[in-house]
Amino acid sequence: MTAVAPARGAARRGRSAGRLALWWAVLLLIVVALVCLSVFVGARDVSPGAVWDALTGSRHGFDLTAVTGYRVPRAILAILVGAALGVSGLLIQRLMSNPLGDPQILGVNAGASLAIVVMGLFGLTAIWAYVWFAFAGAIIAMAIVYALGTAGRGPLTPLRVTMAGIAVTAVLTGLVRGVALMWPHTFDNMRIWEVGSVTGRDLSVAAWVAPFIVVGIVVAFGIAHAVDVIGMGDEMATALGVRVGRIRVIALVAATLLAGAATAAAGPIGFVGLMVPHAIRLTLGVTGRWAVAFAVLGGALVVLAADIVARLFNEDAMPVGIVTAFVGAPILILLIRNSAGANR
Repeated sequence: MTAVAPARGAARRGRSAGRLALWWAVLLLIVVALVCLSVFVGARDVSPGAVWDALTGSRHGFDLTAVTGYRVPRAILAILVGAALGVSGLLIQRLMSNPLGDPQILGVNAGASLAIVVMGLFGLTAIWAYVWFAFAGAIIAMAIVYALGTAGRGPLTPLRVTMAGIAVTAVLTGLVRGVALMWPHTFDNMRIWEVGSVTGRDLSVAAWVAPFIVVGIVVAFGIAHAVDVIGMGDEMATALGVRVGRIRVIALVAATLLAGAATAAAGPIGFVGLMVPHAIRLTLGVTGRWAVAFAVLGGALVVLAADIVARLFNEDAMPVGIVTAFVGAPILILLIRNSAGANR
């Protein structure tokens, strides 16, 4: 009997892993379908045959420019940005046991935005400058939010961290607006970026941020189990052998790295990191590395879909950040109400 029980447990785990792998493959196929749709659909639709000809170099003119110079880089960047925001939001929510955790809500995106606006005042326009300034701003903003959330009496609660994040975001956003009013000539070329958009970026932008995003995702895979354990409480995590302080620092750096890279590439696209982890939890209930794997595809799916929806209204003028805000804001309100009710 004692040998049968472990065998049955292993069989159940194998079936569960097989089921999750199947769902992950289905989600991957949906993302691939959205990539194809993103390349085909626009101000002027391009047929699959024309896309193939453009990719192989046998077609010139509008189709070649639209496909290789505009739509393919846009789709690639949407995948990278979505994956980064999805995993960043997952790390923040699991690490802080905060269902309201999101790079946008916790001030990370606003900090990166302010840093990039300040960069513009110095006349820096290189993509490497965008990346490093965004990282610096994101780290500083996250540190301020965490300090405010732990200040005073009482334990660190999801609602306290969220309120601190909203306050810091409001202040930093106000500073961005102030810079825009005082130095409008500096801010003109950053207006579309400031509301979150994957429009008008070429492959060099994706090439610059991709290594940082890949590193952040790999780190997230490596610490996924430890982060889940910390989410159950520091004392329990310590008892189970987790180095809480070390893992927390690594996770926060990884989350900031991902959010900073995404913001440097596409601007502050909000609510993706909020929606994706909740969708994973409600539909699949997975933890650990499987949660990270689904967050990668889930984030890519959300940003790709939002970009396609934005194109239905206007090919260039409708930023992705506006679409995600329309969907994510009601979800945030609902989560805040539930969190406030749970803390009474």
